[in-house]
Amino acid sequence: MLRGAAAIAAAASALPAPRIARAAGPAWPPRPITIVVPYSPGGGTDIFARALAEGMRSALGQTVVVENKAGANGIIGAEYVSRSTPDGCMLAVCTGAHVINRYSMAQIPFDPVKDFTPISKLSSFPLVVAATEKAPFNDVAGLLAAAREKPGSISFGTTEAATSYAGNSFARQAGIRLVEVPYRGSGPQLNDLIAGHISLAVTSTVAVLPYLNGGGIKALGVTSTTRSPLIPNVPTLTEAGIRDYEFTGWYGMYGPKGIPPEIAAKLYAAIQATLANPTIGKKLKDLGADLDSLGPDGFPAFLEQDDKRWAAAAREGLITAAP
Repeated sequence: MLRGAAAIAAAASALPAPRIARAAGPAWPPRPITIVVPYSPGGGTDIFARALAEGMRSALGQTVVVENKAGANGIIGAEYVSRSTPDGCMLAVCTGAHVINRYSMAQIPFDPVKDFTPISKLSSFPLVVAATEKAPFNDVAGLLAAAREKPGSISFGTTEAATSYAGNSFARQAGIRLVEVPYRGSGPQLNDLIAGHISLAVTSTVAVLPYLNGGGIKALGVTSTTRSPLIPNVPTLTEAGIRDYEFTGWYGMYGPKGIPPEIAAKLYAAIQATLANPTIGKKLKDLGADLDSLGPDGFPAFLEQDDKRWAAAAREGLITAAP
């Protein structure tokens, strides 16, 4: 996985990207920019962020580095960024769990919507219910039969609140009992899946794709309403018999609260230039990313709607805060 990230970065650096005009006078950015990934190295978010960082380096004319700060479903890294100086030089790339955490955890040290500057919704992507190749089942029907024969005997790995919700809602709608095993990132999650320490994992297409077709993992279903063009032979969970099931993940970039609007706009312009780079755009799409970005003008409204969605889910008992 890390080699794949390095390959993306190398390809990105080989192509020139449009330079973005300095945002806050000729000295901006005044120092290297850090993008915090609040999960372990080697996962889907990490791969996406590293490709993005390399493209932004070319666009901004400044060093952009990625730093992993994993733990607490992404809380540790996000809190670190929230407490940094709001000058646009400390950012985070998070999944949709950034918003869900306030409803899936008893307490978090920030408001995920109000305590950050939303820079860009970067991408949306389906999740995949994947199994170790050592599992005795090869499709959702086989999984359901095995789970009903021995309730609670099948474990599934998750990495944060979004994958936890997707996996538990899948089990609930299927009428089976699975045992959740949380991980600090999809790197260690998929390593354990390949080794057979867990039977299932709920993860992103970005993370799982390199391990399909003989890599130790088999995909059973995707959570989107339509099949992924990357794995067109894998059915949606609805097609596999889980009626009306749908869940789509997403990546977003944030900074601490108070970043000046002109800097947020320049960061978004650098992101747009990066995604428009043919090599980077193709690589990310080949990894399953749908590059439907939103900027500082549209991303806040998206976050407000997403927050309302999860608040309603919590009221209805679909999300329970962990103690």
